[in-house]
Amino acid sequence: MPDAGDAGKVSASMLYGTTRFNVWVTAHRLDSSAELAASRDATLEYFCRQYRLMLEENLDDYIQNFASYMKPKVSG
Repeated sequence: MPDAGDAGKVSASMLYGTTRFNVWVTAHRLDSSAELAASRDATLEYFCRQYRLMLEENLDDYIQNFASYMKPKVSG
């Protein structure tokens, strides 16, 4: 299992990769850089809103289930 420092690096890498992919998905449906630029604010609003909703849902889930999700490991 990775330590907390490694988990942070993995998290940062996943976030970067996800943002890169989401920009590609957005650009893929458009015909020009100008269209992409015109959709910039709407794209940022959409993806930030979606991320926040998913983060809130998962954070609330962990708050509710912390004891079962984060049980201390029993060495044997």
